[in-house]
Amino acid sequence: AEAARQCESRGRPLVTLAYAQSLDGCISARPGQDTAISGPQSQRMTHELRAQHDAILVGIGTLLADDPRLNVRLVTGANPQPVILDSYLRTPVRARLLQGQRKPWIVASQDAPQADRRALQAAGAQLVFLPPEDKGRLPLPELLRTLAGMGINSLMVEGGAQGISSFLQSRLVDQVVLTIAPRFLSGYHALEGSNPALLPRLESWESRRYGDDLVLFGRSSWETLETTPVEAR
Repeated sequence: AEAARQCESRGRPLVTLAYAQSLDGCISARPGQDTAISGPQSQRMTHELRAQHDAILVGIGTLLADDPRLNVRLVTGANPQPVILDSYLRTPVRARLLQGQRKPWIVASQDAPQADRRALQAAGAQLVFLPPEDKGRLPLPELLRTLAGMGINSLMVEGGAQGISSFLQSRLVDQVVLTIAPRFLSGYHALEGSNPALLPRLESWESRRYGDDLVLFGRSSWETLETTPVEAR
């Protein structure tokens, strides 16, 4: 509740980062491949989280790889508003998100192709345009302010890798729910190429076991950690 009040005072939603990884930090076997990682009990927990948030966000890479529905199916609860980060409107008009009752909001660059705009709007998507940054990336702080203006007070970010890394390095994650499956993938890492100096630690964290999976819950903190070298023994 306190974190939500702080976010409201900053003019943006509370952001929860939630994703599953292997023991070696991989979120898929390779980029662009849908890889089942978490078990049924932790998946149910994820759907409970979805029902507790106003909106849920993924990037276009995740949409193209997984074709997700981003709704609440494994528990009873309201569906969050789907939000897709898609700078150049690559979302297929046949995506499952466009077949659901709650049509997605697609956040795109202001210079996205006109033809794709018309096709997606005809399919029911609501388009939100933002000025692009370097390499066409969308400005996350402005995105969150825009979502707040559209009535979103809590946002669940489910990935993929670029979204996970960008939200963390931009210091826009308030709390983290990390599912760790007891397996190795030797595949695509969630924080591939991220600057470790920009990443937080978890504070006031707790862990729970869901089936075979371990889930960590905690608040993000970017306070500088003092480390002392350990002498070799």
